[in-house]
Amino acid sequence: MGTEAFERCNQILKHIMGDTSVPRNIRRAAEESKNLLSKDDDEPTVRASTVISILDEISNDPNIPIHARTLIWNVLSELESVRE
Repeated sequence: MGTEAFERCNQILKHIMGDTSVPRNIRRAAEESKNLLSKDDDEPTVRASTVISILDEISNDPNIPIHARTLIWNVLSELESVRE
């Protein structure tokens, strides 16, 4: 189940990374999160928890566009299901 959720999250994160209307620091965090999800070194729950903390922090950034915030919330809810 974790790999399917990670793949869906990676697709959303790729979309955020390619969106030039999103501030650079948000795109950088999306790229870092995507890279963390792609690594098979750690347990899926550990990877999900790490990415959740990164994305939760940037979702509170006042400069993030509404559409990007919604996408990040989608990723967060997807990762919450892996963590449980």
